[in-house]
Amino acid sequence: MDTLACVKRVPDTGAKIVLTDDQRAIDTSNLGFTMSPHEECGLEEAVQIAQDTGGTATALTLGTAEADEQLRTALAMQADEAVLLETEEREWGPLDTATAIADYVRETDDEYDLLLFGTESADNGNYQVPIHVATQLGLPVVTAIKHIEVEDDTVVARREAGGGEEVYELETPAVVGVKEGLNEPRYPSMRSKMRARQQEVEQHHPEPGGRDRLEMVRLEAPEQDEGTAEILGEGPEATPRIVEILQEDLEVL
Repeated sequence: MDTLACVKRVPDTGAKIVLTDDQRAIDTSNLGFTMSPHEECGLEEAVQIAQDTGGTATALTLGTAEADEQLRTALAMQADEAVLLETEEREWGPLDTATAIADYVRETDDEYDLLLFGTESADNGNYQVPIHVATQLGLPVVTAIKHIEVEDDTVVARREAGGGEEVYELETPAVVGVKEGLNEPRYPSMRSKMRARQQEVEQHHPEPGGRDRLEMVRLEAPEQDEGTAEILGEGPEATPRIVEILQEDLEVL
């Protein structure tokens, strides 16, 4: 089975977010970048399915030239091929992003049986791209998946729901959006990383179509809780004060 895993370059999830002066972008000068966690699981699933079925796994991303770093990571994680849909600095909206991906899938000589996405990206969390791609390609789609089984030309996908789970059967080709926890992504070895540096990354240059009708006005960084620490005492002498705090908390509850 031939798989396509779509990933995104995002700021490290534990990093402190600082906005530019115009509040329209994130100041990335002191940020590290990584692959969106849900999509990292999607990539791992694509590689596993390809290896189990004798197929191929291709990693694709839409972004600036710097996103080559995440594609090299995907190759080091045993993806067979990598594709960069290179854009300028401006962040594309979900509809333009999905259209560029759908256009690539239509135009490429490769025929993918399964397209894997993260249910949402770690930065914008739009929850839209896999659904738009499936709609434009006329393919079945299901999202928020945490378990996948492949049976011949059928994908069985399961997602958590109300203390149980929902089970879906999709005939391939199909689109599936996955969540973190689907699997345990492999950690690429140093040898794999070195080999990935030498591999070719296929490049295309799509143009935005202005299809996204929402306009971003400004970004707002989350409030930072600085927090304070109170020293209650040393040794056994601190016990009465600890008991008082616990009693106060119980009264609040």
